[in-house]
Amino acid sequence: MRIGYLECFSGISGDMMLGALVDAGAPFDVLRATAEALNVGAKLEARKVLRGGITATKVDVLTEEGTEKPGTSEQGSKGAEHAHAHEHADGHGHHGHEHQSHDTGPARAHHDHAPHRSLATILEIIQAAPISDRVRERSARAFRLMGDAEAAIHSIPVEKVHFHEVGAVDTIVDIVCAAAGCEALGVEKWISTPLNVGSGTVKCAHGTLPVPAPATLALIGDAPVYSAGPPMERVTPTGAALLRMLEVTYGPMPAMRVEARGYGAGGRDTPGEPNLLRVLVGEATEEAASEPIVITETVIDDSTPQLLAYVSELLLEGGAWDVYRLPVQMKKGRTGVQLTVLSSPERAPALREILLRETTSIGLRWRLENKMALAREFVDVETEWGRVPMKIARWSSGTVANASPEYEVCRALAQEHRIPLKQVMQSAMQAWAKRESNAATGKVSG
Repeated sequence: MRIGYLECFSGISGDMMLGALVDAGAPFDVLRATAEALNVGAKLEARKVLRGGITATKVDVLTEEGTEKPGTSEQGSKGAEHAHAHEHADGHGHHGHEHQSHDTGPARAHHDHAPHRSLATILEIIQAAPISDRVRERSARAFRLMGDAEAAIHSIPVEKVHFHEVGAVDTIVDIVCAAAGCEALGVEKWISTPLNVGSGTVKCAHGTLPVPAPATLALIGDAPVYSAGPPMERVTPTGAALLRMLEVTYGPMPAMRVEARGYGAGGRDTPGEPNLLRVLVGEATEEAASEPIVITETVIDDSTPQLLAYVSELLLEGGAWDVYRLPVQMKKGRTGVQLTVLSSPERAPALREILLRETTSIGLRWRLENKMALAREFVDVETEWGRVPMKIARWSSGTVANASPEYEVCRALAQEHRIPLKQVMQSAMQAWAKRESNAATGKVSG
């Protein structure tokens, strides 16, 4: 599987995404042809820039709409270098059409002469363009997500939402060209780090609101976020919509063989904190998938073994993946027991309640880590004493990584036939090996 890994340590916007895709090898001619295919009077320009001493690609959209130059904000961002290249004056220097009419960033160029477009009009533009079905589908999805977010924020039907800045030409080009660039790279699955959303405030039509802006926050959904660095907007509505459009999942870098990397630049060079979006592209390697795991712990020094055994059973019945107890030496020479519970994030609150309700503990701690687990399945094999389920673990490619007989079934057979447990387990493994050998040679196992 071909993977794209986004590192959003300085957020994400439309122009940063385009720059990162081009820098990672997406043919610029493909993006330029896509912009022209939209037939909205726009074209792309790409150039190399330095951000924090790192060479990156900056992509600008040149349009015939809204040609006044942005001013300079208190953050020192430069205005457009070209009368038609709209780099608005927020921290990134993202395109001036990144916000909808309700969510206008600080000291942005308000293109009053740019038309307000309904969602239906934008979808018609995308539908009419000679682009691939996949690019058309993804682009339309991004704008529908934006429309839904805006409708929810203002409690109006989505049909009544009219886009101003987000609907302007350069952002339509941002989204459609980003979809085309992703297709050109052949990425099948997108993964991202948590999002640095920035901090500070953003000026909106209804007043000054904290970053992230309302539309951005609605589009981010339940993605993991944090705030770092000086006050500035780092994730824009277009950037958030692109993440949703690509159905990005969030987590640590997967096991992959990196074949290409790209750096997309924001408009402003922030000292000490490169204003960049980095993308890594490559093939997934033979590795197990990872998932979040919550580790909950408490230490108890005034309980009985019977009570702790009972609580362990309750925790397992309550959905814990595993529960174990360790002896620990506490302060003042007291001996205690550390009770550790492994679970999914969804089950953790209920399991914490069990711990506090059923034990003498008055406090506990928990942390979120990553769990790596191979895909598992059960296959029955026949032994001379009866049928035994085999637990089979496989790599993502389907190759068998491990096989083991189910303990409880082997134990029951050993007791029933009054034979050593190890004899049943060895017989099950031999039956499994024979089954695999027959499968490999095309024979039918008896």
